[in-house]
Amino acid sequence: MGLFALSVGIYVMAADHIDAPAVGSLTTGSASVDITDFYAFQSPSDEDNYVFVGNVNGFLGPEATADASFDENVMYEINIDTNEDNVEDLVIQVLFRDDKVIALGPVAPTSTGNNSSVVSTTMRVEGDVTPYGETAIVSSANGMKLFAGPRDDSFFMDFFKFVAIVQGVGGAENPPTAFDNPGQDAFAGTNVLSFVIELPKDLIGGSSVTKFNTWLTSNKSI
Repeated sequence: MGLFALSVGIYVMAADHIDAPAVGSLTTGSASVDITDFYAFQSPSDEDNYVFVGNVNGFLGPEATADASFDENVMYEINIDTNEDNVEDLVIQVLFRDDKVIALGPVAPTSTGNNSSVVSTTMRVEGDVTPYGETAIVSSANGMKLFAGPRDDSFFMDFFKFVAIVQGVGGAENPPTAFDNPGQDAFAGTNVLSFVIELPKDLIGGSSVTKFNTWLTSNKSI
C-alpha cells in the first residue's frame, strides 16, 4: 500500500514488490492482492483530469502473463483524503467479473479504515479486460475512462545492488554505498496486471481541492 499527497501538476508514485507481511514471499502468499505500484498524476493530455494507476500481481514472465487474470474475490480500492486528516473521504472501487472490469465512484465510502464494503452508486464505468498482446480496450462513462489488462512492469529498480548495499556485501573495508549508473533493472522483461482510471478533477472537488492524500488497498473476500 502506498500513501502520498498529490498536488496539482505533481506526479507521484509508490512501489512495493511483495514485502507486505500479509502477502507472503515470492513462493507463498497471494500475488493477486499484492500491490506492486500505485501512481497518481495530472493527465498529460488534459489538465482538468487526474489519472490513477494500480499495478498488481507482479513478476509475471511472458508465458505466465497470458494465463494471468485478476482475482474476482479481490476488490481494489483507491482511497482519497481531501481534507488531510488521513481518513478517506472518497473511494474508487475496482472489481472484476467474467473478464470485465468495473470501477465504482468516486463516492463516499460505506465505512472507513481497514474494512470495506462494495458501494452502491450510479457513478460507474464498466468494460472488457484487455487480453495479453492485444490493443488496449478503453471504456468510458460519466466522464471517466477505464483500462485493465497486462502491461510491462514500468518500475525500475536495481534490486540486487539494493540488497548488496543493505547487507554490506563486500565486507567492512569495501562496502557498496551507492547504486550504479544506470544499474540493472531487476523487473526488466516482467509484467504486471494493471488498471488505469482517468477522471475529471471536478469529481473529487475540482479547484477547491488542490492537494489530497491517496492510497491503494486490496481487500480480499473471506
